[in-house]
Amino acid sequence: MDKQSSRNKTLSCTREEITRFSQDILQVQTSVSQQDMENRLILGDIFEVVRYLPSACIDLMILDPPYNLSKNFNGTLFKKKEAGAYQLWFQKVVDSLAPLLKPDATIYVCSDWRTSTLIALILEKRFHVRNRITWEREKGRGAKMNWKNNTEDIWFCTNSDTYHFDVEAVKLKRKVIAPYRSEGNPKDWQQEKNGNYRLTHPSNIWTDLTVPFWSMAENTPHPTQKPEKLIAKLILASSRKGDFVFDPFLGSGTTVVVAEKLSRRWCGIDVNLEYLCWTQKRLTSIRDNSTIQGYTDRVFWERNSYPEQNRRTESDPSQRSLL
Repeated sequence: MDKQSSRNKTLSCTREEITRFSQDILQVQTSVSQQDMENRLILGDIFEVVRYLPSACIDLMILDPPYNLSKNFNGTLFKKKEAGAYQLWFQKVVDSLAPLLKPDATIYVCSDWRTSTLIALILEKRFHVRNRITWEREKGRGAKMNWKNNTEDIWFCTNSDTYHFDVEAVKLKRKVIAPYRSEGNPKDWQQEKNGNYRLTHPSNIWTDLTVPFWSMAENTPHPTQKPEKLIAKLILASSRKGDFVFDPFLGSGTTVVVAEKLSRRWCGIDVNLEYLCWTQKRLTSIRDNSTIQGYTDRVFWERNSYPEQNRRTESDPSQRSLL
């Protein structure tokens, strides 16, 4: 038990840290400019805060609202609603946030499988829905009378038919099991010191992710935290360096932490002060560790490939991070 406790890296804040970090958190009661909100955390209810934010300023929005589930977010309760009531609530979210988007902006919307069916038509009416990504959470409770639920959805939407998408930035590196050669040369794969690998185009089924757990430095007590690797895929695919990334339901802070690591401008909003203090602490730690687990040598690696990544960076320290 003691050994496990010493390896537990779950982040938290002391009372003194909350007091200190709170000083850097913005509260808005009058209109602010884009420059005022860049690289800032904002405390408040999104429906109130949005009234003071500038229009047409966001390049990429990552929208991870409460799913239609009863959940306790550090004392803030979100209760499951009747389907129609949740759709009305989500419609209000979309209507409030849409004016903030640039004409060529991209929007990613997270959901579980039940919520996904409720929001699909709302997204179709307001945006151009390009795809639905389904990712494997890996974790999940077993069920005796049902299939184990361990996936979530991400809706890929754009504000118009003009948008940025960099497929080269999000290719997945896989080990080649049966390498094929043409005239003696590798075909669509590379022979490297530590094995044979292929860079593959990303699909809309993601099985290479790991939900943060207690021995990972990115882990927090947040009940619905997304992996940094997942958010990195969204940011790299749909924004350029220097673009403005926005998360109105910031939660544990992953979106802005990854945006900072990837040299994007950012803003995050949450109603919970402690969550924002966790985020400030995570941002501070970037000075000591700016890596993203599962993303090395400017490519995403398949799950459980850390030994191969580690051998690569040990032999060539310049490959230790994309940053």
